[in-house]
Amino acid sequence: MKGLKLGILAVAIVAMTGIANAGGVGYIDYAKVIDNYDYAKQVTKEVDAKGLEMQQYLVDKEKEYKSLDTPLKKQTFEDRVSQEFKAKESAYLSLREKREKEVYTKIQDAAKAVMVEQKLDAIMDVRGVFVGGVDVTQNVIQKLKASK
Repeated sequence: MKGLKLGILAVAIVAMTGIANAGGVGYIDYAKVIDNYDYAKQVTKEVDAKGLEMQQYLVDKEKEYKSLDTPLKKQTFEDRVSQEFKAKESAYLSLREKREKEVYTKIQDAAKAVMVEQKLDAIMDVRGVFVGGVDVTQNVIQKLKASK
């Protein structure tokens, strides 16, 4: 009987210690972080500018196309513009992917630092949290602003 009580007490102590050492889960509002992160705003402007350049390119080429007088010239022009546009589109998509990855990596690094500082087990996006957790969005934003 004494051994059983001692065993139950030992299990209770281990259970309480596990609860005391649990860091919990944090979460961030990624959209809010992006909206408050100057580098992300800069990247968005850069990518948007490239997208507008592509649109302007098409508008300019459409004007040129309308000035052509023979079907052969038009066909040759269409083929050349199509190839040029594919190259521009590929460069645009590559730039966008590269810049978005840079922003994501910087946010992830800041979130990792906050996770360590707050002694959390994980940080999730707010959309993945139904109930509970600790909102560390502002901590991540502050960490990003401090890392300029």
